[in-house]
Amino acid sequence: MTDEPANKPRQANKMWGGRFEMSPAELMVRINASIGFDKALAPQDIRGSKAHAAMLAETGIITKSDAREIAKGLDQIADEIGSGKFKFSEALEDIHMNVESRLAEIIGPAAGRLHTARSRNDQVALDFRMYVRDALDAFDAALGALQQALAEKALQHAHVVMPGFTHLQPAQPVTFGHHLLAYVEMFGRDRSRFADARKRLNECPLGSAALAGTSFSIDRHMVAEALGFDRPTANSLDGVSDRDFALETLAAATISAVHLSRLAEEIVIWMTPQFGFVRLTDRWTTGSSIMPQKRNPDAAELCRAKVGRIAGTFQGLVMVMKGLPLTYSKDMQEDKETAFDALSSYAVAIAAMTGMIAELEPVPERMAAAAGRGYSTATDLADWLVRTLKLPFREAHHVTGAIVKEAERRGVELSELPLEAMQVVEKRITREVYSVLSVESSVKSRTSYGGTAPQSVAKMAKSWLKRLEKARKAV
Repeated sequence: MTDEPANKPRQANKMWGGRFEMSPAELMVRINASIGFDKALAPQDIRGSKAHAAMLAETGIITKSDAREIAKGLDQIADEIGSGKFKFSEALEDIHMNVESRLAEIIGPAAGRLHTARSRNDQVALDFRMYVRDALDAFDAALGALQQALAEKALQHAHVVMPGFTHLQPAQPVTFGHHLLAYVEMFGRDRSRFADARKRLNECPLGSAALAGTSFSIDRHMVAEALGFDRPTANSLDGVSDRDFALETLAAATISAVHLSRLAEEIVIWMTPQFGFVRLTDRWTTGSSIMPQKRNPDAAELCRAKVGRIAGTFQGLVMVMKGLPLTYSKDMQEDKETAFDALSSYAVAIAAMTGMIAELEPVPERMAAAAGRGYSTATDLADWLVRTLKLPFREAHHVTGAIVKEAERRGVELSELPLEAMQVVEKRITREVYSVLSVESSVKSRTSYGGTAPQSVAKMAKSWLKRLEKARKAV
């Protein structure tokens, strides 16, 4: 509410109000303002403005002395924001106007020349694009650290036997190292998707102006190069209206968050007393306010939940963009707030998962005991029948099924079933069959490329560690 008379005009917005006699309604100010969240773009906004001012001076559109004053003022603003001294104003709507207004206070009229040959439309397109690019670079480094933690743990535990599951039912024995390397592969694909997104993102929209380009003789290539872009965008309409870079990044982050969630779910399951496969330190677990015995895997559970926020943000931005005609519409102000939250949530989840993996320890005896249950070496028996007795696989499958049925009837594992019982089903079976019925022999036999044999797992883990080291050195 306001104490002003209802019929008394209020001063129009100084930044854009030349055509207006009255200021917006207070509710309009609230719904229109984005400074509450787009102040996160301050570093990118200032970098973009400095590059723009330098180009304006180089092309003779503004004087070099004005450009120097602008750069000096922008540096002061960056320091004020970094130290928490900068006062953001909702009345100034967004980060662009807040920075420009403060710049005018510092250097006077020269600040008004900074906005020559640009619009808030291409300015925000630039800032958001650089913000997402910075996030992608951080994600790549973070995922590399997670892969490193997983590969090191895989090498350390390349020989630890555990059950492999399908339908969450015991299927075949695998090794813990092999299981962890599956996630190394997943996160490698995630990094590839992010890298692809970054390549398509890396075009500079500044100079598109409001939508049609500008009549000033600007040098867009100079600005693009100064800001680390490969090239300027080739169409001014697309330059201000494109949000594919955000959609693609959120889509890739959603897929990666699914991978994080799957690993988190496994940690939750493995920590239950019914499984008891792994232990986590106090740093990644919590207790209960009423049950003294509890050790809850809250960090893993929160990582598991983050995918909902990230996927929801992706879908939300799809809905914002789906019906927008070219070029800019105010709807697109809704592209940032949830995206900032989603990208931040994803970054936190990666860091938390990396910390958990580094400190997670398997319980080999529990894993090995579980690996032998559920007739998990039945496939090894069938393979033995094919190799040794030359049975067609389908016949071997049938024979093995009958032997498993007899073991189940007797309440014993396959390795405990008497030879005579097997020979009732297939008389040519010899005592040699027991050499393939242990979980250790099962995993050792899986020597095919990408298989779970401990020697193969160790080799693959070392290969990944070399690749990760090489990638770090290349940065």
